[in-house]
Amino acid sequence: MFNHLPDSFLQMNTIFISILIEALPFVLIGVFIASFIQMYVSEKFIARVIPKNRFWAVVVGSFIGVLFPSCECGIVPIVRNLLKKGVPLHAGIAFMLTAPIINPVVLFSTYVAFGSNWEIPILRVVGSLVVALVVGNLIAFFYKGEGLKEKLLTPTNAGEKTVKSGSLALQTAGVDLSVKPVLPEKMNVEKVEGTGNGLSSAEVFPTHEHSHQEVSHQHEHSHTDLSFMDKIWHTAKHAVDEFFSVGKYLVFGALIASAMQTYIKTSTLMSIGHGPVLSILLMMVLAFILSLCSEADAFIGASFRSLFSTQSIVAFLVFGPMLDIKNLMMMLASFKAKFVLFIVVSVTVVVFLYSILI
Repeated sequence: MFNHLPDSFLQMNTIFISILIEALPFVLIGVFIASFIQMYVSEKFIARVIPKNRFWAVVVGSFIGVLFPSCECGIVPIVRNLLKKGVPLHAGIAFMLTAPIINPVVLFSTYVAFGSNWEIPILRVVGSLVVALVVGNLIAFFYKGEGLKEKLLTPTNAGEKTVKSGSLALQTAGVDLSVKPVLPEKMNVEKVEGTGNGLSSAEVFPTHEHSHQEVSHQHEHSHTDLSFMDKIWHTAKHAVDEFFSVGKYLVFGALIASAMQTYIKTSTLMSIGHGPVLSILLMMVLAFILSLCSEADAFIGASFRSLFSTQSIVAFLVFGPMLDIKNLMMMLASFKAKFVLFIVVSVTVVVFLYSILI
């Protein structure tokens, strides 16, 4: 049946299926963790855990990834839900960059792949933390604007934007917003202004902050009021929605990665990768194209030890879990293109500089 198809196409098909089979289990783990966060982790808990100070928030975000056994295939939906729950953008991205590298599963696989030697695993972990701390603080202190796409913002944030844009439109039209609204005839104004048992002005004219707190409070308790079985059902339902939301981008990214692996020969790339700078850049490009899961990429990286320096291999192991084709597709589905470009450029520069300096 497939005899008439070119061998290169069949090879691409095999690579495509292998990438999907390798990635799907971790995507499933990721969407279920994301659903658990959505259902069981409250905004108040996150507010207590994440420091208010931006620098320390990045530090916490960088190190908390050790608790999440997830690779880069499933980290995007987890981070998206954390951001929707109120985690600061800089802390969420720091977590996204380190979690696929510093978790115990990846650390152990790297240790085994390099012959039970701790040099490469330690350089890999330190490199991921350096990149996360630098990029996270760049976002915290220099990036302005939202990271998530508008359609993914929480209802509360969307409501704030609507109120602000509506007020601006009224002001542009010449409407005086300082004019007090006319009270309904049935309302006793004297009670409002008096000090007796009447209503307070805050109850008659609730501030936007007060209404914002009510919306947040109601949203937070909408899940806590559910029974245990209802929570299980909603968690599973949310996991299915998340899976189909990110799954199509995983398929598209795997297709691009398989095509590039088939039609761009590794030998061609390796022939130009001479010298410390070019070899590092080459291994970063290979990590992006191969799109390997962080649980398995150490074994591929170890196969290059006879061809490339330790610096180049570390660049491969640090850069790949942070940026590859399928991961980039999923980031573009969740984050604004300008923000994704900011991440790509900053991560690339910091990984390159770290690899040169070690």
